[in-house]
Amino acid sequence: MKESGRLGADVLIVDTAGRLQIDKAMMSELADVRKISDPDEVLLVVDAMTGQDAVNVAKGFLDYTDLTGIVLSKLDGDARGGAAISVREVTGCPIKFAGVGEAVDDFEIFYPERMASRILGMGDVLTLIEKAETSWDTADAERMAEKLRSASFTLDDFLNQFQQLKKMGPLDQLVAMLPGAGSMLKNVEVSDRDLGRVEAIIRSMTPAERRNSKIIDGSRKRRIATGSGTSPQEVNGLLKQFAETQKMMKKVAQGRGIPGLPTPRRKR
Repeated sequence: MKESGRLGADVLIVDTAGRLQIDKAMMSELADVRKISDPDEVLLVVDAMTGQDAVNVAKGFLDYTDLTGIVLSKLDGDARGGAAISVREVTGCPIKFAGVGEAVDDFEIFYPERMASRILGMGDVLTLIEKAETSWDTADAERMAEKLRSASFTLDDFLNQFQQLKKMGPLDQLVAMLPGAGSMLKNVEVSDRDLGRVEAIIRSMTPAERRNSKIIDGSRKRRIATGSGTSPQEVNGLLKQFAETQKMMKKVAQGRGIPGLPTPRRKR
């Protein structure tokens, strides 16, 4: 506290020892820390994975210190965060932040309506959009838009899209934010290893093969598979997926809309 004053720091965080059980001696220590530090905010970090046990911890804390807010952690796990409702009711304190991973930037402002959508399996499109806005490079996005208009999408561009997707976070978390994805894909395993496999296959291709995938014959597929540690069947599957993407790009560029969706009417 003295050092932060000397440095003129705007914010000082006093992080106390974690307490999964209510221990009287440790809770008395907590009350002393609160008295000495005289904080503007007292935030209780609640583990979303503990479920309703989190309510008991919150009750115990209220006996020893006032709270101004809650931080709900481990929301990237299997728990949907139902404990958030109970903790909010018991403490009367707002949930201010949510931890969705272990990295420094896996820390979000808590939005009740978005959490309600996640709990109900309705996804969280707004958070997904925010992640895209912070992760995607604006220049790259404009370049891809031009590629879309000219229908000149290559495997290098395909790889770039996957790399941008990886920046947004674990794939299973992104899928969970899509409305209805939880029920549609409950038996489908979505793994970041799949993205790694795609990247390995494309990186095993020559520049000419990336520019024009049609030149990739059987012998080239075997070479690419060997170089990427995959099978010729996996290489073939990726090329088919890329060909479908190219077809879709061409239809969109020609104003025919996205396959499977109604074609927009042209204004006269």
